[in-house]
Amino acid sequence: MTSSVHAASRAGTLRFFALLLLCAAYIQGPVTKLLDFPGAIAEMEHFGLRPAALFAVGVIVFELAMSALILSGRWRGPAALALAAFTLAATFVAIRFWEIPAGHGRAMAMNAFFEHLGLIGGFLLVAMDDRSRRAGATR
Repeated sequence: MTSSVHAASRAGTLRFFALLLLCAAYIQGPVTKLLDFPGAIAEMEHFGLRPAALFAVGVIVFELAMSALILSGRWRGPAALALAAFTLAATFVAIRFWEIPAGHGRAMAMNAFFEHLGLIGGFLLVAMDDRSRRAGATR
């Protein structure tokens, strides 16, 4: 019995760590924006998002709040879907590799684009897993 408790504890710790890794960019990004708010405003202006300060605050709050929900387990599925949708939209706004001339810069942007698609897939899996766990808990 004790070994199964330890195994469950290790699985829970590993699950939390995996979720933390998935959310890492959505924690690091807002913290960076908070530490350099003028830079965050410049980033929003660069992408044509106005009013830039309002978008910067919105992104900071949204990313931190959705990450907190995922990590805490409260509304994990909807939060994962929200970050998936946000990432999809942000990827098409920020990483338009097809507009970059062929070469190293385009290759790097293409890699980043598809890495973001991988994050979206991860968030979709989290949402599906959350729904499955909730359905199993109600049986």
